[in-house]
Amino acid sequence: MASIIGIIGNLFLLIIKSTIGFMTSSHAMIADAFNSAGDIIASLMTFIGNRIASIPSDNDHNLGHGKAEYIYSMLISIIMILMGLSVFKDAFNSIFYHASLHFSIWLVVVCIITIIVKFNLFIYTDNLAKKYNNLLVKANSKDHRNDCFITFFTLISSILTYFKVPCFDGVIGSLIAFWMIVTSMKIFKESYDVLMDTSISEQTKKRVYEIIEGHKEIKKITHFNSTPVGYRYQISFTIYVDGNLSTFDSHKIADNLEKEIAKKLDEIYLTVIHVNPIEIDNK
Repeated sequence: MASIIGIIGNLFLLIIKSTIGFMTSSHAMIADAFNSAGDIIASLMTFIGNRIASIPSDNDHNLGHGKAEYIYSMLISIIMILMGLSVFKDAFNSIFYHASLHFSIWLVVVCIITIIVKFNLFIYTDNLAKKYNNLLVKANSKDHRNDCFITFFTLISSILTYFKVPCFDGVIGSLIAFWMIVTSMKIFKESYDVLMDTSISEQTKKRVYEIIEGHKEIKKITHFNSTPVGYRYQISFTIYVDGNLSTFDSHKIADNLEKEIAKKLDEIYLTVIHVNPIEIDNK
């Protein structure tokens, strides 16, 4: 639902931004319009990716379809990088060739409307992220928040245009395009890391070990591994417990540990624990 509302909101902003931007030759507004176009593509790809990623595991995909959203994220980042480079080139050229710019009160009006729409989208998605603890929705809310700041600078550029301040519009347009490129490269790297089965962060791994250490009956841990499953991880490791324990009791320890990890660490999708006996000297 958040993706659909985001698409509708950004489509409305794209239409009014591009219309006023091309009418006034404002490179800052045109860059802002391209940013909205990128948000539409991102929301659409996220929606499709989430639908595929939510398909349960099957015989062909034992760990589910979670990585689909990262394939789509990588496509989004490539498209946005190309868009950013195009906008950056035009805005940068306008600085040196002193492109003509026509002030319009509609530049200010569109900026104010954009900030209002984006701020409300931020509040909506931020509340959803807190309610459902969803990382993708949280990222979406941050994007809406950042767009408010971007459009604020576009607003400053529009106001300065009225006072005939030279080059500032091109500078703002270049900065917005540069921000699009940097953000897209970050998305590309994050998607690449997941698709290449990058391990969980050291911080998360440390938290897992802290939970394990809270179970005094576990004497040793080896063979710790992690595999990305969508934006979460599957982890596996071997624990060593008193060999005198019954099979039921030793596996009960593993079951309790799995439940505790699942409860305390949202980034862990599945925990697989292998139990080995170890000789304990009770003398």
